[in-house]
Amino acid sequence: MKQTLKSISTILIGMFLLVFYSSFKEPASSTGFSLNVEVNDLRNSNGTVLFALYDRLDAFPDENYQKYLRKLTGKIAKGTSHVTFENLPAGKYAVNILHDENNDGKIKKGIILPKEGIGFSNYQSIGLSNRPSFAKASFILESDMKIKVHIIYM
Repeated sequence: MKQTLKSISTILIGMFLLVFYSSFKEPASSTGFSLNVEVNDLRNSNGTVLFALYDRLDAFPDENYQKYLRKLTGKIAKGTSHVTFENLPAGKYAVNILHDENNDGKIKKGIILPKEGIGFSNYQSIGLSNRPSFAKASFILESDMKIKVHIIYM
């Protein structure tokens, strides 16, 4: 009988320790951070907004949208669109957006300049002296974050 009580108490202590220590572990579903990206002041509700996320200097800017880390498409409602990139590791990122009014996945251009709206994280305007670069557009993601990207129509 003493041996049985000793075995039961050992099992109970083991179960208690297992539950106690497992409560300090991070949940298995939490594998990274989320980044919510929003754009306002779209000139119309035609098409969609393409949101491209980059994590490499050599991939940005990406006029053909082929070197991105992740790409999401957002619907437009009342001049606004937003998406959320999920499960991102901590790091340095930059965002490029396109108001893809004709839904072809490419920047529609005139002779040189884009006819559709574009935007880059940390940019309010672009020009010959203010060309997009990963160094200027990038930001550090260390927790869940929300950013707004300014849309630029030329």
